[in-house]
Amino acid sequence: MNLMDILTLICGLALFLYGMDIMGNSLKKSAGRKLKTILGNLTSNKLKGFLLGLAVTAVIQSSSATTVMVVGFVNSGTMTLSQAVGVIMGANVGTAVTSWLTAMSGISSDGNVSSLLSWLSPDAWMPILALLGICLLLFSQKDRKKDIGNILLGFAVLMTGMSIMSSAVSGLRENETFSSILVMFNNPLFGILAGAVLTAVIQSSSASVGILQSLTTTGAISYGMAIPIIMGQNIGTCITAMISSIGANKNGKRAALVHLYFNIIGVVVLLSLFYLFDLIFDWAFVDSAIDMWGVAAVHTVFKILSVLLIAPFSKQLEKLAQLSVRGNDKKEDEITGLLDERLLDTPSVAIERSREAACQMTCLCTDALVKSIGVLDFYDEKAASEIMESENKADVYEDAIGSYLVRLSSKSLTESDVHEVTKLLHMIGDLERICDHSVNLLESAEEMKDKNIVFSDEAKRQLNVLYGAVAEILSITKQAFVENDLNAASKVEPLEQVVDYLKDRIKLNHILRLQKSECTIEHGFVLSDILTNLERVSDHCSNIAGCIIEMSRNNSLDIHGYLHGVKSDSREFNSMYKEYLKKYSLEFSD
Repeated sequence: MNLMDILTLICGLALFLYGMDIMGNSLKKSAGRKLKTILGNLTSNKLKGFLLGLAVTAVIQSSSATTVMVVGFVNSGTMTLSQAVGVIMGANVGTAVTSWLTAMSGISSDGNVSSLLSWLSPDAWMPILALLGICLLLFSQKDRKKDIGNILLGFAVLMTGMSIMSSAVSGLRENETFSSILVMFNNPLFGILAGAVLTAVIQSSSASVGILQSLTTTGAISYGMAIPIIMGQNIGTCITAMISSIGANKNGKRAALVHLYFNIIGVVVLLSLFYLFDLIFDWAFVDSAIDMWGVAAVHTVFKILSVLLIAPFSKQLEKLAQLSVRGNDKKEDEITGLLDERLLDTPSVAIERSREAACQMTCLCTDALVKSIGVLDFYDEKAASEIMESENKADVYEDAIGSYLVRLSSKSLTESDVHEVTKLLHMIGDLERICDHSVNLLESAEEMKDKNIVFSDEAKRQLNVLYGAVAEILSITKQAFVENDLNAASKVEPLEQVVDYLKDRIKLNHILRLQKSECTIEHGFVLSDILTNLERVSDHCSNIAGCIIEMSRNNSLDIHGYLHGVKSDSREFNSMYKEYLKKYSLEFSD
C-alpha cells in the first residue's frame, strides 16, 4: 500500500463521514416537529418507548443523537428514567439500518451477476440519486424539497466515500504487514478495544461499522475477528451521550449510564456465550472471511439479542444506574430544565421547548397583572410580594429564552423554524413588559395606601368595568398563545379598542368631577398612571395576538399592516367591537 493508496483511503473516509453528516443533519431537519411529538409525548409503556426510539434513530440515522436528546429530556424532567430505558434500547437497534445501506456498496455491477441484481449496485443508481438531489437543491424553492435533495446528495457522497475506501484497501489483500496486524485481532480483547476506540474518536458507530465494512473487501477479516470489533464499536458509541451528560443533573447522568451499561452488559454476556458455543460446536464460519452483508448482519443480530437479553431486566438496569449515581436531584428552576443545551442540535425539539418556556412565562405575566389589579382594590402585602417575585422571574425567563433562541438561530433551521424563532423573540418582549406594568400598578396601589387616597364610588365603579375588560383581554391572549388559538387571537384587537375607549371616557369623567370639586388633582395623577398602564397592557396583548395571526397567515411580522387591515374593512371586527362595547359599558354613569 503506497502513499497514493493512503491518501485515497483518507479521501474516501472524509467523503464517507461528510456524507453521513449531511444526510443525518438533513434527515433531522426533514423530520422536523415530528421529533418533538414522537419523543416528547411518551407514556410509561417501555414497548412504546422502544418502538419510538427505534423509529427516530432509523429516521435520523444516529443513535448518539437520539440518546443525547433522551439525556436532555430526562435532565429537564420531561421524560422519566424508566421511559428513557425503553427509548435507548430502541435507539440501539435503529442505528443498524445504516449498516445495511452501506453494505449495498458491496454489490457488484459487472457482467457476472444478473441484469436485475446489477441495478441494486450503487454504481447503477447512485448517479441518479445524485442528479435528483442536486436538481432539488438548486431548483426547488421549498425548504422541505431542499432537505430531501441534501439527504440524497449526502447518501450519494457517503456511498462514494465507501466505494473509494474499498478500492483503496483492496491492495491489502496480499499485504503481509496488514495480515500480521490482523493477527492481533484474534484476541477478542484487542478487537473490542479497537472497535471502542475508533468509534469513540469519530463518535459514530455507523461510521466505524462502515470503515470495517470497507476493510472486509480485502478478504482478510474473518467473522472471528469482526465480531469483537463490532461489539467494541457498540461500546464506543456511548461516548457521545457520556460527554453530553457532563453538567446534567443526576437523572440525566443516569440516562447516559443506562446507554453505556446496556452495551457493556450485552457485549460481556453475548461474547461469552459466542465463544462458549464455538468451543462446544466448533462453528466453521468463525474462520471464514466476512463481507459487508455479514458485518451488517452481525451488527443487527447483536443489537436485537442485547434487547431480548436485557429488556426483561430493565428495572434492574435502571436500578444499576441509580446506584452508580446516588442521591436526589436538587429542584431545578423550570426555565433551566426546559432550555437544555443538548437539544440545540435538534432545532425542532429546542424550539418546542422554547415555546413551552414562553407559555410558562405567559401564565406568569398575565397572572401577575391580574394580581396587581386586585391589589388596587385591596392592598395585600403577600400579593405585593408575589407580584415583585413574578416580575423578577419574568426577567429571568426573557433573558434565558432570548439567549437560547439567539443561539438556536445559528443552527441549520427550516423556514418554518426561523419564523417560529422570530415570533417567540418578538412576543417574550411584550410579555415581559406586561409584567413591568404589574409592578407599576403595584406602585400606584402603594401610593394610594401611603397617601390614603380613596376614589369616589363612581370612579371605583368605572375602574371596575375597565379592570374586567383588561382581565378578559389577558385571559384571551393567554389562551391564544398557549393553545395557538387563532379564534381567540382574533378577539383581542376589538377588545383592545374597547379598553382604549374606556380609558378615554374614564379620564374625561374624572376631569368633569374635578371641575365640580368632587375629587383632587392628586387623585387624578394616580388615576392617570393606572389608566395608562392598563391601556399599555392591552396594547401588548394586541401585539401578541397580531403576531400569532400574522405568522399563521403569511409568516411575516407586519403587525401595523395587520391592525390597519383588520380595522378598516372587517364586519367581524366591528361586530365583536360592538359586542364588547356593550358588555363593558359606562353608559348609565355618563
